[in-house]
Amino acid sequence: MPRRYFRLLDDVTIPGRWDLGVPHDARGNEVEDPWMFREGQPVASPQPLSIPVEHPGTPLEFSLAGFSTPVVHPRVAAIFSGLAAQDIQFVPVDVREHVGPYSILVATRLIRCIDDEASEEVIRWTPQDGRPDRVGQYRDVDGLRIDPTQVGDAKVFRTWGWSIALIVSEDIKRALERIRATGMRFTEV
Repeated sequence: MPRRYFRLLDDVTIPGRWDLGVPHDARGNEVEDPWMFREGQPVASPQPLSIPVEHPGTPLEFSLAGFSTPVVHPRVAAIFSGLAAQDIQFVPVDVREHVGPYSILVATRLIRCIDDEASEEVIRWTPQDGRPDRVGQYRDVDGLRIDPTQVGDAKVFRTWGWSIALIVSEDIKRALERIRATGMRFTEV
């Protein structure tokens, strides 16, 4: 039976939910490179970090803060640690005005696995776009589908060229659903 994978997304339809901002450093400034948390590699964690609550509301156990930075509650972190410790890194973060240890979840694997043919629409950067640093990478991917044969043993990862997508294995999805973790939704890829 083929393995199944899911894109882990922020459930923005939850009424009255909080909205988190961009991570800040110890001086209160936005971190220099907020994209580092979604590049599919370990980060040197600048300490301490904090995240402002842009719109107060119900705290969630999974949220995407500014720049699609995944912020998790310890219950969610425990699932990831138990099932995919080799694929992740946690960076401690203080969510302003909220008690409790939260962490930024960093997927430390970047896998070239997008199935261009099976995805609904794929647009790649070209030389004509004037971004030589991005040529060949994905500019947009709608209806993302991956080739599971390219994933290997990874259970949590980012997709090469379209690192905005945070992908989890079916067993992680089921474990998160079992504990009824708040703030997340899944789309099969």
